[in-house]
Amino acid sequence: MEGTVLCAANHAPLTPISFLERTALVYPDRPAVVAAGHAAAPPPPRTWRETRDRCLRLAAALAGLGVARRDVVAVFAQNIPAFCELHFGIPMAGAVICALNSRLDAGMASVLLQHSEAKVVFVDAALLGVAREALRLISQQAGASRVPTVVLINEVLDEPPPPSTTTDFPGGDRCYEYEALLTSGGVGAGSSEFTIRWPGDENEPIALNYTSGTTSRPKGVVYTHRGAYLNTLASVLLNDMTALPVYLWTVPMFHCNGWCLVWGVAAQGGTNVCLRKVTSAAIFAAVAAHGVTHMGGAPTVLSMVVNATAEERRPLSLTPGGRRGRPVTVMTGGAPPPPQVLFRMEELGFLVIHSYGLTETYGPATVCTWRPEWDALPAAERAAIKSRQGLHHLGLEVDVKDPATMTSVPADGRTMGEVMFRGNTVMSGYYKDAAATAEAMSGGWLRSGDLAVRHADDGYVKILDRSKDIIISGGENISTIDVEAALFAHPAVAEAAVVGRPDEYWGETPCAFVTLKEGASGEGVGAEEVMAFCRARLPRYMAPRTVVFVAELPKTATGKVQKFALRELAKAMGSISSSISSSKKPGGSGTRSKL
Repeated sequence: MEGTVLCAANHAPLTPISFLERTALVYPDRPAVVAAGHAAAPPPPRTWRETRDRCLRLAAALAGLGVARRDVVAVFAQNIPAFCELHFGIPMAGAVICALNSRLDAGMASVLLQHSEAKVVFVDAALLGVAREALRLISQQAGASRVPTVVLINEVLDEPPPPSTTTDFPGGDRCYEYEALLTSGGVGAGSSEFTIRWPGDENEPIALNYTSGTTSRPKGVVYTHRGAYLNTLASVLLNDMTALPVYLWTVPMFHCNGWCLVWGVAAQGGTNVCLRKVTSAAIFAAVAAHGVTHMGGAPTVLSMVVNATAEERRPLSLTPGGRRGRPVTVMTGGAPPPPQVLFRMEELGFLVIHSYGLTETYGPATVCTWRPEWDALPAAERAAIKSRQGLHHLGLEVDVKDPATMTSVPADGRTMGEVMFRGNTVMSGYYKDAAATAEAMSGGWLRSGDLAVRHADDGYVKILDRSKDIIISGGENISTIDVEAALFAHPAVAEAAVVGRPDEYWGETPCAFVTLKEGASGEGVGAEEVMAFCRARLPRYMAPRTVVFVAELPKTATGKVQKFALRELAKAMGSISSSISSSKKPGGSGTRSKL
């Protein structure tokens, strides 16, 4: 309109760096980072004033090492306090943080370090062996000059440091120790007087995150300062995260930058409780010791909580009157939480928020927003609603579309389509892969590859399966998620995953891989019992015809079951013969196996 201007007074690039700047002013002496899980006495928490000072020193040190704007700086670490600082210090230097999966083997780590062209890599001392081998591979394949500068973090928490020096790496003359880099003089020395390299454009990259690679080689997903800022605020809102939260890090910080909550905790002046090893005992101990208000994780984390032994459990925070206070809010995603797990979480004092998203959407993109009128519903109906993925958060838009015609499917709870997204918190693209970017965003929407329906009563999205995970048996589509929900209802089942097994008569039939709760294997739980249990709860064609008992399911570092590995196992078992499949007998086959 006439008379308006766009200038420095009314426009500044959005960036999550600003969250740290504000909180260091508003809450300078409040705890910012706490280390949990120490075998010995933990170090004192760092305040937000100290954290900002250290992040500035870190940024100055990176600049001293020659890191320029848009250079990639990798981090290969578990959930340690330094990881929180790196999420601010690296962008403050104008660089792009590349948080690598801490469970990578040396081969894949070397591939991603080369693909990202990381100038510097920060290495957790606990991951020293893998990192050293990855850098040796880079030196062999690309030459010593292509090996990134190494900064070793000796922040061990609950593990003794491995015997090493910074000269153990290829190019040892370009290796540094983290604390020394922040505090000592010389090349790369940090200074708290460093001038932050603010982004000139909010669409500049802030992070490079590689997908979990459950089906193929990981792709590099590029985040912007703008997208990270907006998704951080959306994540704070959908987590119901009020001021001064205490957040327990059971979500890997390398996964979508901790679902953008590394920045979100700072935005709210909260406390990061860092936990290297996620176990049921460690979760309860940290919640009790630090007054944890929020945490998150894949359904495997929820399973740890509900299957904790009596010795591992600790009472949650109590009010002065001795009554239980506000429940610990737990955001989960990756797969719908089984109803039985939801029941037990509520009984133990945890409030579960079900979200759904992709690396390409900065993490959580939808949430099953709870309506007060649902509180009066029976427990089973509440659990059924909570298992839905819900609707989008404030940063983008979600729809379920026919992938061929791009028309929206009717909200009838039956018509399947592909979940698609568009909006301000969708990735910029795949690094160095324009073709994959164009394919993923064809038609003006980000295609997820997940199949879903929309419910008529509330329009909420309900994912039925990945497009590649749907089992087609005798022409019928079988949602493995529905079969897994039936398996989880069995009192002896701890975890379950279902894939298709070749079948001469039906094409393929459900094959269930099951882990049993501790002590259940000695109670004579067998395959036929599990199959009969499912047949009593599912249409006959959906019930598993094969049950394989395993000690552990193969998972990614983010807790997602690697179904491609299970599909290979099911395929290797061979086709169920037509004589078995076409008979009217209810049975199937069962076995015990090691993965």
